[in-house]
Amino acid sequence: MTGKEAGHIDHSSPEANPPHVPTSGKTGQKWGTPENPDALEVAPGTAHEQLEGWIPQVASEEELRQALEKAFDYRGDITITRKDGSKIEGYLFDRRSAKNLKDSVVRLYPNNSAEKVAISYSDIAALAFTGRDTAAGKSWEAWMKKYAAKKAAGEKDLSLYSEPLE
Repeated sequence: MTGKEAGHIDHSSPEANPPHVPTSGKTGQKWGTPENPDALEVAPGTAHEQLEGWIPQVASEEELRQALEKAFDYRGDITITRKDGSKIEGYLFDRRSAKNLKDSVVRLYPNNSAEKVAISYSDIAALAFTGRDTAAGKSWEAWMKKYAAKKAAGEKDLSLYSEPLE
């Protein structure tokens, strides 16, 4: 199949404007002409929760699932206490959620071993955000405020390179 039936567009025709081009009748623009990009609405950035030091309640299945989702997005180490009382601290890098807790698994890099560890959700008794959030306060705005303060204080040898994390 070729031509219009196959979705091909004759780019020389006036109807050739792509369907995703935003148009608006209320601004007086004709159909198919793009809006002014400076006038488009901009979505705000996301704010990260302050989770460092948090020990969530994991009494219910839903609380455990929500806490593990936040742990997956966390940029520091967590400590998991298993139901047998053993504890493991490390960076949670993967989670596989299933319909039941027994088949759901988190995987982490323990901070005392190079091996990856998998733990079933059903084996988790408690969770704590024990490690330092390595990206906290590392936004561009925070960096610019520090840079401007150092420059205003008359510091020399200011660099546009980021500071090391550790």
